[in-house]
Amino acid sequence: MAASPVRRLKLPRIIGHRGAAKHAPENTLAGIRAAAAQGVLWVEVDVKLTRDGVPVLMHDETLDRTTSGKGRVEDHTYDQLLRLDAGRWFGPAFAGERVPTLVDALDLVAKLDMGINLEIKPCPGKGEETAGIALTTAISAWPEGRQPPLVSSFDEGALETAMRIVPNWPRGVLIDQPRPDWLDLVERLDASTINVNARREDADSVAAYRASGRPVLAYTVNTAAAAAEVFGWGVRAIFTDSPPAVAPALKTVARPAPGT
Repeated sequence: MAASPVRRLKLPRIIGHRGAAKHAPENTLAGIRAAAAQGVLWVEVDVKLTRDGVPVLMHDETLDRTTSGKGRVEDHTYDQLLRLDAGRWFGPAFAGERVPTLVDALDLVAKLDMGINLEIKPCPGKGEETAGIALTTAISAWPEGRQPPLVSSFDEGALETAMRIVPNWPRGVLIDQPRPDWLDLVERLDASTINVNARREDADSVAAYRASGRPVLAYTVNTAAAAAEVFGWGVRAIFTDSPPAVAPALKTVARPAPGT
């Protein structure tokens, strides 16, 4: 199947996962800056809603692992999150780092001339609501004329919402476990990319994905050897916590053909 205009993406080879998660606290402005300092052209971040409907960067359903707070994200207002420390857990140099809003992140990414993959990471049962609010917010925050964000999710309802709200923004279907209905899924959602778990795929499965006319992105790849292997399968881009660690693999990678 030929790629639709929405799917014609200019993708980098390396995308910083949650910023640069091995070098700065994940899903923070410090993490985005760290990725930029390492020469990364794109970052991936996770988006959730607070109790009062503010889209913020956060991966987990709870605050415990990556902030000084405790409890579920969805039980806290943004003002409550603003009082938390989101950096000290990673290291003293990042003490005082805050949980950023989606607007904060998009503003910084645009100023740094980067691209971004927004993963809609809803709390249970809130896929459509999270996508609706986050993407409506992103429309206003993202500068006109720039390549729009890649919107990805494991949540089908979130991607269906993205189709309605930002039909001209590219969508990425996230696949953790190989699934027999993947082609029906990506065609129904008119996916721009197929984002897969590198540990659960191989050369044959990647070849099948690529035969759909969509580039394959693989997560989370943190060594040069692993990066070289998945690039050898035909993966177009990798998500990594440590861009410097995987950069040597780029020396062995041929330039991709357009649209792959």
